[in-house]
Amino acid sequence: MSGQYEKRLAELGITLPEVPTPAANYVPFVITGNLVFLSGQVCKAGGAVTHRGKVGRDLDLAAGRAAARLCAINLMAALKLAIGDLDRVVRLVSVRGYVASDPSFTEQPQVINGASDLFVEVFGEAGRHSRTAIGVAVLPSDCTAEVDAVFEIR
Repeated sequence: MSGQYEKRLAELGITLPEVPTPAANYVPFVITGNLVFLSGQVCKAGGAVTHRGKVGRDLDLAAGRAAARLCAINLMAALKLAIGDLDRVVRLVSVRGYVASDPSFTEQPQVINGASDLFVEVFGEAGRHSRTAIGVAVLPSDCTAEVDAVFEIR
C-alpha cells in the first residue's frame, strides 16, 4: 500500500481490481503534461457486468448509483495503473457520466453521484470536480453506467 489515498480505499473496504484489456481500438489512459485522461469504465467486476439495463425501467436510482460507484472504482484502478502511486493526484478535474435511462427518467445527476461521492470520499477536496451527467439509450454490454475522468497529477 502506497499512501494516504490507498489507505483511504482500504478503510472503505475497496480493493482495486485489475484493469481489463480494452475491448476495441483505444487505450485505458493517456497522459499528456500533468493530466491523465482515463477512458470510460463500465460497471463490471471480475469481468462480468454487475448492473444491466435502464434506470427508471429495469433498475431503480439506488442500483444506478451503485453502478456508477463501481465505474469510479474501476477508474481508480486505471489511474493507479497509469501513475503507479495515487498520492501523485493533485486533483480530479472532470467527470463525464453516462446513464442508460428510460426516456422518462430525469435523475441522471443523482445516478452519477454514486461516482462523484466516492471520489470525494477517497480524495477529499481534491476529489471535487466539474461534471456532466448524460442519459443515453444504451451502453456497451447493456451496462447501466459508464464514467470517464481527467485527473491532474504531480
